[in-house]
Amino acid sequence: MIGFLSGRGAEIAVTAAAVIVVAVVGGLMTDVGPWYESLKFPKLRPPNWLFAPAWTVIFTLIAAAGVIAWEAAEGSDARARLVVLFAINGVLNLLWSPLFFKLRRPDWALYELALFWLSIVALIIELGRISSVAAWLISPYLAWVTFAGWLNWRVVQLNKPFGAAAVQTHASGRVGGHDRVSS
Repeated sequence: MIGFLSGRGAEIAVTAAAVIVVAVVGGLMTDVGPWYESLKFPKLRPPNWLFAPAWTVIFTLIAAAGVIAWEAAEGSDARARLVVLFAINGVLNLLWSPLFFKLRRPDWALYELALFWLSIVALIIELGRISSVAAWLISPYLAWVTFAGWLNWRVVQLNKPFGAAAVQTHASGRVGGHDRVSS
């Protein structure tokens, strides 16, 4: 065990732990209950069951990219940049779910998603300087979050307003009787 935790084993264990924390906390903040199911969605909405396996693959690729980049990074400055970029991305990844699901503010989540998306682009750029393989491993993450951004934008367009304005709109009776799936 001590041999595993020295060298590559430690890098893999730390990376896996960080990715698992982000995945588990993000999953715990995701509530596909009655409020979520009452929203109108675009026709291209994937089934709910697809999100867990998709994120599992993406998080596995993120961990692999992190380990590959860490090993290929030349010097402590490059490794420090990796840690900072992965940490910023992890925080932004974690912020989206409570904004969307817990606060029921897809509009706020959409703004946050723009920063989240940019953090993935920054990761790809930095990883590309260190290892093209690591950068390519992160690419599906960018594709998935880009698609999620489109879905988030359509949910906002199909269901606005949110927050206090939504309470007033619902109280006035102006909302109701809409299809749950739209174009």
